[in-house]
Amino acid sequence: MTTVEVPHGSRSVVLRVAQVIAETTDASSLVFEVPEQAREKFAYQPGQFLTLRIPSDRTGSVARCYSLASSPFTDDLPKVTVKRTRDGYGSNWLCDNIKPGDQLEVLPPSGLFTPKNLDEDLLLCAAGSGITPVMSILKSALERGSARIVLFYANRDAESVIFATELRELAEKNPQRLVVVHWLEALQGLPTVAALAELLRPYTEYAAFLCGPKPFMDGVHDTLAQLGVPRNRTHAEVFNSLAGDPFADTAPVEISDEEAADAATVEVELDGETHNLSWPRKQTLVDIMLDKGLDVPYSCQEGECGSCACTVLEGKVEMANAEILDPEDIENGYILGCQARPVTDHLRIQF
Repeated sequence: MTTVEVPHGSRSVVLRVAQVIAETTDASSLVFEVPEQAREKFAYQPGQFLTLRIPSDRTGSVARCYSLASSPFTDDLPKVTVKRTRDGYGSNWLCDNIKPGDQLEVLPPSGLFTPKNLDEDLLLCAAGSGITPVMSILKSALERGSARIVLFYANRDAESVIFATELRELAEKNPQRLVVVHWLEALQGLPTVAALAELLRPYTEYAAFLCGPKPFMDGVHDTLAQLGVPRNRTHAEVFNSLAGDPFADTAPVEISDEEAADAATVEVELDGETHNLSWPRKQTLVDIMLDKGLDVPYSCQEGECGSCACTVLEGKVEMANAEILDPEDIENGYILGCQARPVTDHLRIQF
């Protein structure tokens, strides 16, 4: 049995696995019990993810992000779904080892892949395990929204369809609001831009949310762009394996007198409150916010997960690694707080 005696950092919580659900031959869902004292900390929005600490004989542990497939409005307990990937240490370890009653160290929910308005018509496009956050959004919108929803879901074959029964039942229960379109590679081949255009053309006014392998998302992006869907109406979720240890507490920021004298100033809006901070040029935004005791959203601090994405309203920053952001995101002012360092003397940033 996997047990964790003490969390490795102040932000993480040890959760007990209440249930393991075999979704397909290569995908399982883990349902977590959340201690009463951590309920508020683990409140989540549809489409967010959890970061799990997975034991490793080679490195002590690895950190992996898995989307919540549950809905905060329809499910009593949070659930993540894990699909095996070839040579994927984390996913294979979880699928091979975790049983009900086991414990895992988990960081609070994070991520920006969530609709701002559940009453807005939604075009949800998923492939493979990309259905996980999309399922959370779909169930939440059906429960709390009034909009129409179209799900386009691509898989290798019928046996690979995660949540097949649940999707069928939701479509039968909500025939006026939900349309589910399955695409099976074994029968139809890989979806082409031309085929996608025919399928998605009626829904160009919908807000689009995409999750799946990069070739799939590139194809959907290209299709929506050809159909004239504005970039700010398309939202994509991308995960990379985390190389560092987001569970470890960060060291205090040490600033020399010279750095303090040359520091920029930043006005940060976080959770509806405004904070005015001194921002030394060599420090990241996440570092200085943590140093001031602010509950800034972050996970990997490597620019790989997007948890710390925020918007520059005034001023300019430079970033060491921003590959997870699309060029259009950067043009629209999105930055990664864990990678951003100030260029201008004064900045305004909104989380």
